[in-house]
Amino acid sequence: MSGHVKNMCPQLTISQAARTLLSLLLVAAIDSVSAGVVCRKQPCGSSLQRSLKLTKLIHKESVDLLKTYKLSQGDMSELFCQMSINNVPDPNISGLDPSERMLSIYSHCKAFLPHLKRVTEQQTDLQPPSSSLLSKLSTAHNRTNGLANQINCIYQTLFPNLPIPPEPVDGPTSVPPSQNVFQQKVYGCVVLKRFKEFLSRVTRELRTLKSQVCTRRTTFADTNALF
Repeated sequence: MSGHVKNMCPQLTISQAARTLLSLLLVAAIDSVSAGVVCRKQPCGSSLQRSLKLTKLIHKESVDLLKTYKLSQGDMSELFCQMSINNVPDPNISGLDPSERMLSIYSHCKAFLPHLKRVTEQQTDLQPPSSSLLSKLSTAHNRTNGLANQINCIYQTLFPNLPIPPEPVDGPTSVPPSQNVFQQKVYGCVVLKRFKEFLSRVTRELRTLKSQVCTRRTTFADTNALF
């Protein structure tokens, strides 16, 4: 009987892990679909704070993701990340005023998505199915998509008269064509390194935008209430 129970334990552990992973993916999927609806119902400070918390989470996970990636690529992983690639999104946020900088955050999130997807596809061929790297890449992609939807919603709420321009179909950050294994390893490391750097900038930027935009909107609303 005890031997029978021992044989069942590994199956229970796998089942619990599978349920946890599915739950995370489900939450991310719901977040990406409903982000716009939730954001529109929240005050400026609350919606930006929500996005700031999500950004901090993604950034924290991106640090671990890059570390996991390096460990899975062999002895030359540090060298891979130091190489230069032209077709990977730049981590810097551009724009002079809050609307332009928020739009830049949104555009960068959207720009990183196809690259995260490509790295996931490449590593699926290079790593065993049980690799934690694959699940972490998938989570990063899902959460970033959710963040993009939240920023999109906040932008439209704060700047309703400034439409988001059409996304470029092609450009300097389009995903690369077929690559050999060495090129794939370099590409993936550079993508994840810049992705981490971008999220660090977004964290600082959202803090600044919250103090600038939300304070200004609150002051304006208080002034109107006097008349």
